[in-house]
Amino acid sequence: MGHWFSRNILEPGKLPLLLALTSFVVTFLVTRTITRLIRAGKGPFGNVSSGGLHIHHVVPGVVLSVIGGFGAVGSGRHGVGAAVFAVVFGIGAGLVLDEFALILHLDDVYWSEDGRKSVEVVVLTAALVMLALSGFSPLGVNDVSEDERQDRATFIVTIVLNFLFILVSLVKGSSGWP
Repeated sequence: MGHWFSRNILEPGKLPLLLALTSFVVTFLVTRTITRLIRAGKGPFGNVSSGGLHIHHVVPGVVLSVIGGFGAVGSGRHGVGAAVFAVVFGIGAGLVLDEFALILHLDDVYWSEDGRKSVEVVVLTAALVMLALSGFSPLGVNDVSEDERQDRATFIVTIVLNFLFILVSLVKGSSGWP
């Protein structure tokens, strides 16, 4: 495992991506757990308010995503800075995408059926990041055979079509089409 990790994660500079994915998923799971405890009235947690205004966790999530994103771009793929900013970005992205449905609907739909869109977007995001982490790179690869080129083209067309189906489903679900 040590040789595999070094060769496939450390050498190509994927450690920040792994750290961002890990902090993203952990933040999402922790946030969902805490919000459930708040809703149930259990534990030491409570809603955050300022002057009677409920502060959704998307707000600190945006701030952390911006700090982590710009910090990561400025720090490169190696070193402590890249690792720290990757974790900050992952935490911010986890907080933001946990409330994706709120952003999409511009309404607090967290506990409704529409709120499930947040979970779906988090799962989709994690899956795509895992693809990138595993080495999948459909673009920018040199020296590929004709079969590999065809496989990549098929994959890209499949992703684009699925993305279009997702968009249609989102529009259909939110506009009341029959």
